Amino acid sequence: MARIGGTCYFKIDGQQLSLTGGIEVPMNRTVNDDIIGLDGSVDRKETHRAPYVKGTFKVPKNFPVGKITSSDEMTITAELANGQVYVLSSAWLHGEANHNAEEGTVDLEFHGEEGDYQ
Repeated sequence: MARIGGTCYFKIDGQQLSLTGGIEVPMNRTVNDDIIGLDGSVDRKETHRAPYVKGTFKVPKNFPVGKITSSDEMTITAELANGQVYVLSSAWLHGEANHNAEEGTVDLEFHGEEGDYQ
């Protein structure tokens, strides 16, 4: 039986960060939506979506806060448990980054110019 979940690795510009869970990467580059006419006819529209990676990370004392919150040219590599590797390039932090000091974690979402499975 093949392993499809569990341990994975995450790097920002070569620096490994430790995940506690919640790693997510997109499988599709476009999204299809329905356009329904008043007469019941159904068509579709296709829109692009931003490449991204998100997850929940442990925050040790040497956590690279400055790099994560200010850089807009990061390369992010997510090595997934099933053996797939997702690479996000020219990446930046999307949204807020709030340290949960009680749990010692932070939820982060990165968007980038390009992202794909390698």
